Amino acid sequence: MASETGAAAQGWGPKPELDLTGAEWLSSDQGDGAVQIAFVGEYIAMRDGREPDGPVLVFTPAEWRAFVLGARDGEFDPR
Repeated sequence: MASETGAAAQGWGPKPELDLTGAEWLSSDQGDGAVQIAFVGEYIAMRDGREPDGPVLVFTPAEWRAFVLGARDGEFDPR
């Protein structure tokens, strides 16, 4: 496999349409199950568990890491 550089290596850019029919959706034991994630191939999918047929966000591993680190740092907390 060729080495990626630039934005592609960081994870930003177009993503494939994922087949989520067999995805195993996981949610935290600490929450209400609203946020669910699934590991599909080399991607991470996230959805609202209260609307399982709604839109799905798809992250590369680099994007997921940035999202999780931002959430831990309070980056998305209301000010």
